[in-house]
Amino acid sequence: MSNLYSTQVKAVGGRSGTIRSEDGILELKLGGKGDATNPEQLFAAGYAACFGNAVIHVTRSNKEYKIRDNDVEVLSTVGMVANGNGGFALTVHLDVTISGISQADAEKIVEQTHQVCPYSNAIRGNIQVSTTVYTK
Repeated sequence: MSNLYSTQVKAVGGRSGTIRSEDGILELKLGGKGDATNPEQLFAAGYAACFGNAVIHVTRSNKEYKIRDNDVEVLSTVGMVANGNGGFALTVHLDVTISGISQADAEKIVEQTHQVCPYSNAIRGNIQVSTTVYTK
């Protein structure tokens, strides 16, 4: 199977270090104490953007929906909890807002989106994900 997309990001120094993408577009200090981002924020950002794009993909695959890119908003909340074995686990909650459609259609779209979103597919069975669906 060939990759549709691939990238590399190097992390140096763990949670208090730095990250840099291979092309240099992403270059950040880590820390998360108000002066830098942290891995959970980066995961939340990636999941929100990816899930939003997957919503757009699902709606474009179904001609009955007329949704523009800006009609989709995703707020991703990522938490870290103790896993009971001395380690940690992540939790995710997605608030998904889709403008211009019914609540029932929005819920159906979000359910379908979980089947095509790469983040949802990657973490299925490993991270608890909950969703709340809104319409405008």
